[in-house]
Amino acid sequence: METATMGAQARIQRFGRFLSGMVMPNIGAFIAWGLITAMFIPTGWIPNERLAALVGPMILFLLPLLIGFTGGRIVWNIRGGVVGAIATMGVIVGADIPMFLGAMLMGPLGGYLMKKFDQAVEPHVPVGFEMLVNNFSAGILGGLLAVFSLVAINPVLNGLTTALMIGVESIVNLGLLPLASLFIEPGKILFLNNAINHGVLGPLGAAQVQNLGQSIYFLLETNPGPGLGILLAYFVFSKGAVKDSTPGSIIIHFFGGIHEIYFPYVLMNPALLLAVIAGGASGVLTFWLLGAGAVATPSPGSIIALMAVAPRGGHIAILAGVVISTGVSFAVAMPFVRSFTRRQVDGGANLEKAKEQVQAIKSLGRVEKIVFACDAGMGSSAMGANRLKKKLKAAGLDVAVEHVSVDEIPQDAQLVISHVNLTERARKSAPHARHFSITNFVNAPEYDDIVAELVEKAKG
Repeated sequence: METATMGAQARIQRFGRFLSGMVMPNIGAFIAWGLITAMFIPTGWIPNERLAALVGPMILFLLPLLIGFTGGRIVWNIRGGVVGAIATMGVIVGADIPMFLGAMLMGPLGGYLMKKFDQAVEPHVPVGFEMLVNNFSAGILGGLLAVFSLVAINPVLNGLTTALMIGVESIVNLGLLPLASLFIEPGKILFLNNAINHGVLGPLGAAQVQNLGQSIYFLLETNPGPGLGILLAYFVFSKGAVKDSTPGSIIIHFFGGIHEIYFPYVLMNPALLLAVIAGGASGVLTFWLLGAGAVATPSPGSIIALMAVAPRGGHIAILAGVVISTGVSFAVAMPFVRSFTRRQVDGGANLEKAKEQVQAIKSLGRVEKIVFACDAGMGSSAMGANRLKKKLKAAGLDVAVEHVSVDEIPQDAQLVISHVNLTERARKSAPHARHFSITNFVNAPEYDDIVAELVEKAKG
């Protein structure tokens, strides 16, 4: 039973990462659309009818096509991306709502079918006919999928999307939306935050913006309040290494928008799940009561990004939700952090374990590439890589340090650093590398030990 549960969880995580992988590379386009919407629609900061004409085509065509292309490309490189975009066009045409769901379906499907066709036909293509076969096969397959998606998939997705929107709107009207935090907040701690935000809530919010000019869905996962309350509780009531790490974590979380920074603080004291759920639910309730919303997904989920995508006159409502969720999360976390602090011995056990782990470096030869890996390869891993780069540079060491998705670790990586919850996935991605698990990307004691060992090896 336990094995089956773990397998199901792994499949859900892979599916969530795939959804997130289609949206994350296109966040810049979403932000561009959000800023244009915030500035130029009739209720925007600088209403302009001509410039506001960009809003509809971008949300209805550009963004779904980018997602469809990215989904196809993930499956089968550029050819898969092109066919995925063509197939996506079929679900877009005739739809009066943004077809993100259709793009997430047809993009990968187009890439998958293109991949299977190429694998079956490539060994039999005569020399000199490769380009001809490649171009016509992509065109024919893409055209067939576009027609199929328009005739068969488009009506189904229109019905499903409409039903989904009616269901969610019913929850909103009944005042039950705060209950969503029961699923959102634990999901975030399991590093499903990108999948939840960009794979589910983002498309729902984009569709709602078309009618209301703003959406509360953009605020459900991106609210930094619950995490800030946890970090403040640790800062006030904890001691030693944990307390020392919280100021930097607060800045990175609240102003930098990298929510992954507070996940370890919850994981090392799982009772704090109650705090983030309570904080999230109270924030959602406040947003709902005050009619708060945003015009696009705040990415990253920092207070600066939230203010940037707030509609005109909507800043106070958003700030109120953030403040209340922070306070509730802090209040609920307080007794658990106090109890945790009484049990801990200044983080000594964890520190010793980390130092033992670092001794494995001595079995390596000259290290030329270090890779930080996180779920998306853009948040906590980038922060950790930047931190270690500075330490290596200060020590006079010339070692390449990269940050990537945990599923895309290059095979020439010699040293892989990942969060303890992602280490097993990292080992599968790069089985020949030396792996290190850490719990804090900001002040990990392993960084200084790694640098010291590399300096020693460089001298020897």
